[in-house]
Amino acid sequence: MTVTIYHNPACGTSRNTLEMIRQSGEDPQIIVYLTSPPSREVLIELLDMMGMKPRDLLRKKGTPYAELGLDDPKLSDEELLDAMMAHPILIERPIVVTEKGAALCRPSEAVLPLLANPVAAFTKEDGEVVMSAGAGS
Repeated sequence: MTVTIYHNPACGTSRNTLEMIRQSGEDPQIIVYLTSPPSREVLIELLDMMGMKPRDLLRKKGTPYAELGLDDPKLSDEELLDAMMAHPILIERPIVVTEKGAALCRPSEAVLPLLANPVAAFTKEDGEVVMSAGAGS
């Protein structure tokens, strides 16, 4: 199975998601999206695969979201995409794509349904234990 993760190594959720992928036996393609952002076309394709609109994928915390006025409901999808292209930090992460589909993996355990052999249990960086469906039964 091919697994791609749009990753930010400074993000704990992204690191947890990446580790869950690796523990499932996959060797993912890692795209550090802040230095290698997806093209506009790829971002639109990812949004379509996830059934999301650009506003759904906007990251507010730690970004220029407020100063750019992106909370304005009058902004079109095209204008929001323009902002995401100009400032990749506005793209929420991590996004994972596999043969089973694509998802914004917040929380990190949202990756489990996308994996062929998800881990039965995983301990996140904060100590929280995640159990995949059917584990422990």
